[in-house]
Amino acid sequence: MVSNFFFKKKNIKAKDIFPGIKTKENFLIEDVKPLHLAKKNHITFFDSIKYKDYAQKTQAGVCITTKKLEFYLPKKIVRIIVKNVLFDLAKAIKCIYPTADIDYPDLTLKKPAKNKYKNVKFGNNVLIGSGVKIGKNTIVGSNTILEKNVTLGKNCVIGSNIVIKNSIIGDNVVLQDGCKIGQKGFGFIPLKDKNIKFPHIGRVIIESDVEIASGCTIDRGSVDDTIIGKNTYLDNQVHVAHNVKIGSNCMIAGQVGFAGSSVIGNNVSIGGQAGISGHLKIGNNVKIGGGSGVVKDIEDNKIIMGYPAVLLKDFLKNSKK
Repeated sequence: MVSNFFFKKKNIKAKDIFPGIKTKENFLIEDVKPLHLAKKNHITFFDSIKYKDYAQKTQAGVCITTKKLEFYLPKKIVRIIVKNVLFDLAKAIKCIYPTADIDYPDLTLKKPAKNKYKNVKFGNNVLIGSGVKIGKNTIVGSNTILEKNVTLGKNCVIGSNIVIKNSIIGDNVVLQDGCKIGQKGFGFIPLKDKNIKFPHIGRVIIESDVEIASGCTIDRGSVDDTIIGKNTYLDNQVHVAHNVKIGSNCMIAGQVGFAGSSVIGNNVSIGGQAGISGHLKIGNNVKIGGGSGVVKDIEDNKIIMGYPAVLLKDFLKNSKK
């Protein structure tokens, strides 16, 4: 992921951030990436045994981790051993991307130039940032804001009173009124006297043929991207937190909430007001009943319901007691 939405400092050495690190003096940090995407000039992090499979295969040059977890990493990787991985990760990201911890207003916003977007229709009071790309035959409703470097595909219908930032959106996407896409997610490192904001350098990727109904909020990724897969439908007032990945052909009913970094498979259906906890893996073809609270991974082809969510047959059995 090369971020084209955030200012990145150049020529930052690992020793500039972590003076005690034992690595080459000229080791330059190209970027910050999750374990599975990191390359030799990247810094990554490993904070949970849940991700040991990624840790064992990572190609990162430097990894922030703990004493207990470092043994899962390949020998060639330089370890930065800390007590609080996310705190030191936030410190590193802040050094590399100094403006990513706050969503500053886009001061490049202007009314769209008709000669630049000849095959696009705009409602009243639309504002466009620098570097925005919009495909032909797309319609943008009144009072909508597209911040700098946002990309919209062709044949999209973007409703009124929408704000889109830090996002790449495919073809034939429908966004209904009042959606907020690409803002900073909820990330804090709680300390004794202060909460440290966690910078968000990821994006929102919305693939083609997606429809998102009114009042939905989709946070951009913190280190990874937030992704909505092809032909997925979100009902009104759904919240998708940072780094969540929703597969293709999913149906998500109203007021469902996804906590950060959960991965949802393909062909998943979720009933209204269900909640998905963070860092979970939901398999393909899963059905989740309305009002359920999902707190653990779900295998493919399961039907679950309740709080905590269990297999439907167990839920029905227990409800008769």
